[in-house]
Amino acid sequence: MKFDHVLTEINGFGKFQIALMLIQSISRMTLPCHFLLNNFIAVVPRHHCDPGSLDDGGVFQNLSQDQRLAVGVPMREDGTPDTCGMYSEPQYQLLSTPNSTDHIPTVQCQSGWEYDTSTFRTTIVTEWDLVCSRKGLDKATATMFFIGVMCGAPLYGFLSDRFGRRMMLLLSYVLAALFGMASAFSSSYVMFAVLRFFTGFSISGIVIISTVLNVEWVDIRSRKLVAVIDSLSWSFGTIVFPGIAYFVRDWRLLIISVTSPLALAIIIWRWVPESARWLVANGKLEEAQKYLRRCAKMNQTQEFAQTLTTEALSMVVMNEKKDRVYTYVDLVRTPVIRKLAIRTAIVWFCVACTYYGISFDIGGFGLDIYLTQFTYGLVELPAKFFVYHLLDKIGRRRTAGGALFSVAICLLINILLPKEMSTIRTVVAVLGKGFSSATFATVVLYTSELYPTVVRQNGMGFNSSISRTAVAVTPLILLLEDVWHSLPKVIFCSVATVGAAVLWTLPETRDRCLLETIEDIEAQGGGAGGKMPLCSKQHLAK
Repeated sequence: MKFDHVLTEINGFGKFQIALMLIQSISRMTLPCHFLLNNFIAVVPRHHCDPGSLDDGGVFQNLSQDQRLAVGVPMREDGTPDTCGMYSEPQYQLLSTPNSTDHIPTVQCQSGWEYDTSTFRTTIVTEWDLVCSRKGLDKATATMFFIGVMCGAPLYGFLSDRFGRRMMLLLSYVLAALFGMASAFSSSYVMFAVLRFFTGFSISGIVIISTVLNVEWVDIRSRKLVAVIDSLSWSFGTIVFPGIAYFVRDWRLLIISVTSPLALAIIIWRWVPESARWLVANGKLEEAQKYLRRCAKMNQTQEFAQTLTTEALSMVVMNEKKDRVYTYVDLVRTPVIRKLAIRTAIVWFCVACTYYGISFDIGGFGLDIYLTQFTYGLVELPAKFFVYHLLDKIGRRRTAGGALFSVAICLLINILLPKEMSTIRTVVAVLGKGFSSATFATVVLYTSELYPTVVRQNGMGFNSSISRTAVAVTPLILLLEDVWHSLPKVIFCSVATVGAAVLWTLPETRDRCLLETIEDIEAQGGGAGGKMPLCSKQHLAK
């Protein structure tokens, strides 16, 4: 008897599983808010040097604000004040002859900057003057956050495979809430950057553990539905986030607003069950029996629950030692799983790079920042429903590979289209965002199905870490538009093409049982032609 048979008999997608997903959706909706937070808290508003240092106590003191700018700050060709330079002394002659600015010496800003606060009351840029010589430090905070996620993912993957999903999920909730709230009270840029790193480190546990926990509690036919619901919670968070940011224009309050739901997640964590699949895989049969009977009671399948004795659970196929501790070394110890780890790592890097490459480019629509972010989130909803209908019809591999290749096509079209065709370019960009979202939703489910139970969390942690590496370098790729405007899109297009090609080398998991041990995956093979066991009821009972 296989574990999937047990889940099928106690209703692998009933009230118990729905309650589990609803409980976790609260914390999952905070994830896109933190991942995209820099789009709002690190905005560089219009700014110019504060000419107040030129006040000589005479004429300058009686000038209006516009006149002070005219005599104190040079104007650029577009008529806006220079952002980093000012005159060394008041140029009163410019009040009568404003065009005679040649050969007037300038210096760097002497007394700080004045910022336009009409859209954002405060940002980290205005808080710590991250402009001119400190330009780029605003983007560095995003990189620090994703480096934290990258470092946290493998650790949480290892710890949750070693100590269980439930306790590590609580640890992630608590640490993410603490570091997230603390970052809102940062007194210096360095303090903020460090706390953002630890926020990312902590929040990575929610990213990978919640997904795996949901997948391990549902039967084979419901896995695609769970994957779509999981990804929909991300999409709803993406849609709601710009609304929160619209009403909360202070960067400190915005961080508090998007972190506070974790307090509720901590309170209701007591109703989160441990993964019975993990408990069985680790020989904790009595505890697995407790959770399985609770599931059967909620799903009204008590009859079968009476047969769930520890002796019956011990019949679940587990070929390897139950007391063995699995680590990331097991992902490279044997040839088939080593090839799987390499290929899924490439896929996750490519998918994350293209998804966030599009997501961070919120200025491409020509709309205001809030409407742009809302549009990016809204387009994910039809993409997820599109995925739901295709996962079982054409399979995981074709859905993910086809969607990622479509992203590459959209990026290529926007490279070739002239800038004047803004409407068509916008439509193509929206389609690309939708396809990238569909790819991400599919790959998360697909990867969790490819790895065996004993190292599934390690595998997800490893791939999540790889994807965060991609996200950390994405802002650097976007900076290459200063070299050639289309260069970032060329890179993202190439990356998407490579990812789609590698996806086609992976085995299909549609209607297949989740593998339990490393020996299982080595026996099945790992290529595109690799055959995972079918999960019909007859096969499950064998």
